[in-house]
Amino acid sequence: MAKKGNRVQVILECTEQRESGVPGMSRYVTTKNKKNTTQRLERKKYNPYLKRVTVHREIK
Repeated sequence: MAKKGNRVQVILECTEQRESGVPGMSRYVTTKNKKNTTQRLERKKYNPYLKRVTVHREIK
C-alpha cells in the first residue's frame, strides 16, 4: 500500500519584479516537505525578464 506523502507542490515567485513594475512574472514550481519545512521557501533563481538571479519566495 502506498504511503501518503508529506511533499507538496509550491510556487516560487520573484519578489524584485513585482516591485519594479516590469511586465511578465517569473515563477517556478517545486516541492517541499511540509513536516520539515513549515515556513515559506526562499530561493535564488534566474529571472529571464530581469536577466539576473533574484530572490523567489513561496506564494499561497
